[in-house]
Amino acid sequence: MTDFRQQALDYHAQPTPGKISVALTTAAETSEDLSLAYSPGVAEPVREIAANPDDVYKYTAKGNTVAVITNGTAILGLGNLGPMASKPVMEGKSLLFKRFANIDSFDIEVKHKTIEEFVNTVANIADSFGGINLEDIKAPECFAIEKALIERCKIPVFHDDQHGTAIVTAAGMMNALDIQGKAIEQANIVCLGAGAAAIACMELLIKCGAQREKIYMLDTKGIVHTRRDDLNEYKKLFANNTDKRTLDDAIAGADVFVGVSGPDLLSVEQVKLMADNPIIFACSNPDPEIKPEDALAARDDVIIATGRSDYPNQVNNVLCFPFIFRGALDVRARTINDEMKVAAVHAIRALAKEEVPSEVLAASGVDSLTFGKDYIIPKPMDSRLCAVVAKAVAQAAVDSGVAALPLPDNYMQN
Repeated sequence: MTDFRQQALDYHAQPTPGKISVALTTAAETSEDLSLAYSPGVAEPVREIAANPDDVYKYTAKGNTVAVITNGTAILGLGNLGPMASKPVMEGKSLLFKRFANIDSFDIEVKHKTIEEFVNTVANIADSFGGINLEDIKAPECFAIEKALIERCKIPVFHDDQHGTAIVTAAGMMNALDIQGKAIEQANIVCLGAGAAAIACMELLIKCGAQREKIYMLDTKGIVHTRRDDLNEYKKLFANNTDKRTLDDAIAGADVFVGVSGPDLLSVEQVKLMADNPIIFACSNPDPEIKPEDALAARDDVIIATGRSDYPNQVNNVLCFPFIFRGALDVRARTINDEMKVAAVHAIRALAKEEVPSEVLAASGVDSLTFGKDYIIPKPMDSRLCAVVAKAVAQAAVDSGVAALPLPDNYMQN
C-alpha cells in the first residue's frame, strides 16, 4: 500500500505537476499567424459573434469544452476537504473527458459561503462552455445547486455523482436482473445509503420500471419510513409505509442490494437472508459494503458488482459521462434530460451482450468476456462505448426536442 501511495503521488507530480494542459489547435509559427490569431485578425470573428451569437460555436472551442466544477464538499469518499483538495480529482475528470471522448475541459474549484453564491458564480461563467459537469458536491445541497443551474443555464448541466452513477448502476442492474430471471417491476430493492448517488440511482431505476413501494432506503438512522419526522424533502420521496426498521428487516427476502454507503456494512449472514438468485451492488469505494469473495462464499447464486477495477462487474461512471456529454455537445443539446439518461442506460446494457473484440480484451487485461454473471456491463476500456452511447444520447436529444442540431453525418455512418 505504501508503494501504491507513492506511485499515486509521483503520477500526479511528475513529470509536470497535474494531469492536463492546454494545446494549440492552429498554427502559431509566423508573424502572419499571430496577426490572425490575435490582433488585428481576431476582430473578425468578434464582429461575427456580436452579430450572430451562435457563431461562437463556429469560431471558438466552446462547442467541445466542458467545465468540471466543484466546491470540494464531498471529495470521493474523503468528505468535505475544501476546493483545493478537490483539484486533483477535477483534473482527473478532465483527463477522462479527453481520453475517452476527446472533449476539452477545464477544472474550476469554487470557494463560497452560500448555495446562492456558488450558483451565481457558475451561472455567470456558464456561457464560456458547451456543458457543465458538477462533481463532488455534498447532499442535499447538490440537488438544489443542480436544479438552479439547469434553470439558469442554456447549456447541459450534469451532476455526475448523481446521474453518472445512476446510469451505470441501472444498466448493470437491468442486465443482472435478466440473467437472474427477475423482472424489475417485481424486484424488492434495498438501498443502503440516502445521499445524492443513492437517490439518483433509485429514481432512475424507477424510470426503468422499478416500483417505488418495493424500495427500502436506509440512512444512518435505519429505514427511511413514513413515520420519521427528520427527513429532508429528497428522502421523503422514499419514505416507505412499513414496519421494517433495520437492514436485517429489509434484507430478508430482498432481490437486490445497492450499497452507496461505506465499507463492510453488509454481512455474510445478511446475504444469506436474501431471496434466491440475489443481486448485490456493493459500490462503496475503495472498500465495498461486502467483499465479493465473501458474498460468493456465502452463496453461489449471487451476482455481485463493485466500484473496483480488480473485481468483475465494475460500476464506474467513466462508462457514461464522457459519452453523454459527447452526444449532447454534438447536437448542441440545451439540457441532459431523462430521455437521454435512459437512452444511455439501454445503450450500455446492450453493448455488454455483444461479442467483445480482441482489442477490448487486450486493453482490459483478460482472455475472454461473455455476457453473464461475471460480465454484466462493459469494461471502461471498451472503445465502442463512445460511438454507441453518444449516438443513443444524441438521438434521444433530437427526438425529445432539446437539440439545436440534427444528428451529425458521422453518427449516421455508425
